[in-house]
Amino acid sequence: MTSTPPAWTGIKRPQRSDARRNFDALLASAREAFGQKGPDASLEDVARRAGVGIGTLYRNFPTREALIEAVYVAEVERVVSAADAVDGLEPWPALRTWLEAFLDSIGTKHALIDALNRESAVLLDARRALYAAGEPLLRRAQDAGEVRPDVVIDDILSMLSGILGIALPDVAQRDRLLGIAFDGLRAGVSR
Repeated sequence: MTSTPPAWTGIKRPQRSDARRNFDALLASAREAFGQKGPDASLEDVARRAGVGIGTLYRNFPTREALIEAVYVAEVERVVSAADAVDGLEPWPALRTWLEAFLDSIGTKHALIDALNRESAVLLDARRALYAAGEPLLRRAQDAGEVRPDVVIDDILSMLSGILGIALPDVAQRDRLLGIAFDGLRAGVSR
């Protein structure tokens, strides 16, 4: 069976080192701006934060949607690569560390998700990539008896996204809720 390449393979990083630095600076500044102000953040502000002109932004990302999509894909790639980074950890710490990388990306992803077509190939491929990265970590933790056997990766990612998607009065309450959620995943916790 041949694997279809992800839809985001069309997002090309420039080959020249100076152009690649500009591209990466634009992605980083867009992540910050979109995280703070949402998908309607000023593109001029994004370019200014990156230390480039607006023309450089448009050469790399001809539309706002192209920039939003590239930032979203960069977040997904970061979370997917975090699965490889936790490979040497014990099963539960590996899963928990990967989930924390997922949580770190959620703020940016929530800010962007409404600006993206939820049925786009890029979003569907991103979801598949996240699941493919997280499922082996979950299975390994379940096989070790550290995570409930009735949990699937969709349950976990939906639960964590839901917690971070609600308005809470402070970070302390958010952290308590996340702690409760993590505890609820563990095997052997009395219910």
